[in-house]
Amino acid sequence: MLARAAQSTRLPLAACPDSVLARDLRAAVDLPLFVNSQMDGYAVRSAAVAEASPDAPARLRVVGAVHAGDGPGPGVDDDEACKIMTGAPVPEGADCVVPVEDTSPDPDDDSAVLVRAPRARGEFVRSPGDDVRTGDVVIPAGVQLRARHLAAAASLGESALDVRPRPRVGVVATGSELVAPGRPLGPGQIWESNSLTLTAALKACGCEVTATLTSGDDRDEFTAALDSAVSDADLVVTVGAVSMGDAEVVRQVLEGRDGARFAPIAMQPGGPQGMSTWRDTPVVCLPGNPVSALVSFVVLLRPVILEAVGRSPVQPVRARLSRDVTSPAGKVQFLRAALGPDSGAGIPVAEPVSGPGSHLVASMARADVLVEIPADVTSLAAGTEVEAIPL
Repeated sequence: MLARAAQSTRLPLAACPDSVLARDLRAAVDLPLFVNSQMDGYAVRSAAVAEASPDAPARLRVVGAVHAGDGPGPGVDDDEACKIMTGAPVPEGADCVVPVEDTSPDPDDDSAVLVRAPRARGEFVRSPGDDVRTGDVVIPAGVQLRARHLAAAASLGESALDVRPRPRVGVVATGSELVAPGRPLGPGQIWESNSLTLTAALKACGCEVTATLTSGDDRDEFTAALDSAVSDADLVVTVGAVSMGDAEVVRQVLEGRDGARFAPIAMQPGGPQGMSTWRDTPVVCLPGNPVSALVSFVVLLRPVILEAVGRSPVQPVRARLSRDVTSPAGKVQFLRAALGPDSGAGIPVAEPVSGPGSHLVASMARADVLVEIPADVTSLAAGTEVEAIPL
């Protein structure tokens, strides 16, 4: 359904956040790139400060200073020190850095420094390979890229990465009764929420939503919406008009096509679903009631999209019901619930937030999980351990 998502595309780092890495990123260089200072202080030979103490400081002549971005600076001999800043290259001859707080100016000679603590070879010095070595896998394929991954890639000199393409998805919500939020309603009309809901849900799965359209129940209008939606999409998701009524325009236009399937599913909410194609683009058809649409997406479509783009699946959690619940026989019910505090047994409590009705969209805002009740179960008692799908 989303064959393009299995391929890869190369994007500049700035465009990569939240994308999935398609191939292992291996270090082309050692990091750090050169021997440099971990602290502000003085680069010295460890042997020169081996006996240093607060009461008997080692006196060293300062031969220069080196800052981050400079060349290595002057070499350091046994009785010498080079002032150095964090990230600056360590001068030849020095094998450690004395932090500035362990030093003080020589009151008798402003060209010298007093070192008041010993330091061993390698202390406060960063060496090539301390972080990664050439050939190391720094970011494995399949990782969803975050800021920390992009920082690592940039530090290796990478300007772009091979990532899984974001599936391009068009959304078409149907219904002559639908009105855009913020506009006045006429008799029998409702504010349309499905296109916004699915757009947000698709983006959260890593998709690029290329079209968000609404259509009335006229066949020509819906056909035009489909034509527009598929023009730059790998997948189109429609919402509504898939049942058996007189104005089921999605079903009427798409059902007769090769491979099309429209059928009720034994789930609540959810009911009728459909799959078809339009101009060689797959079309997934969800029911129109807002709760049914979102639950159908979470249960049926989200797992497919996450697998296609290489993202980790959403793992169910265990919870205990806060109260008795009932469920219709012969249907899997997905009960909307909010997770509460731990029940005392290491498992959170699931508090149902509404009834089974597919129109109860406002109350669904309080839910953060779907409690799955099997088709052969008609009631569950408070305290029963259940499986819940995070929303």
